[in-house]
Amino acid sequence: MSTHDTEYKRTLLKTRWAQLDRAKTDHRRGKPVPAMQKPCSGTKIALPDPSSAATAGVAVGDAIRGRASRRKFADAPLNLEELSFLLWATQGVRKHTEKASFRTVPSGGARHPFETYLFCSRVEGIEPGLYRYLPFDHALCSHGPIERMDEVLEEALLKHHFGAAVDFVWAAVPYRCEWTYGSESLRLILLDAGHVCGQLYLACEEVGCGTCAVGAYDQDKLDGLLGLDGHDEFAVYAAPVGKRPGRETID
Repeated sequence: MSTHDTEYKRTLLKTRWAQLDRAKTDHRRGKPVPAMQKPCSGTKIALPDPSSAATAGVAVGDAIRGRASRRKFADAPLNLEELSFLLWATQGVRKHTEKASFRTVPSGGARHPFETYLFCSRVEGIEPGLYRYLPFDHALCSHGPIERMDEVLEEALLKHHFGAAVDFVWAAVPYRCEWTYGSESLRLILLDAGHVCGQLYLACEEVGCGTCAVGAYDQDKLDGLLGLDGHDEFAVYAAPVGKRPGRETID
């Protein structure tokens, strides 16, 4: 990599807020606010109340001390209540307006530029396959089964599937952020991804699960599995989730 390339790529990580001309954003031009949730064209599955999950009552300090990247999972499935809790903890909507949503995780300008996809291998009450979380409905949208899902997922995640019960994949819809923040969006989207995955780690501690943040994957293969165009929406982060060995249930 040349010195010029290195400097350019590092510059992308730096804020240029002082140079941002908000008057030239689509927001200030009066263009419609982008949809905060993609519509569901498949079967919609209501999720149970996230508070119905059996939790360990882990104190925040203990969850932080216990947080670790876990790559070994039990064969036990997650139940739907546990999945509901993890989804609410990472993207749950507390309130919203016509232009913004306020959730359980922070996001620059409350733009929340992600769609949460789930490759569910072992979740009680639903068939294996690809799903998408609908945060405004607290429901799943079924995208149907995937042939040889664990095998092709292992390839797409470059062997970071780890036999998980569920693989979370967050896909960015950049325009949700670009609409108001223009050139600053790249940095803000990546910061927001860290907020979401960090929350998943702590939520997993509550329900006897483990996870591991995955930034190494085959972009084209993963986008292809998700049915994304790779331009207006594409994967930016992944995290396999499963029950921790010896902690299949919460008493």
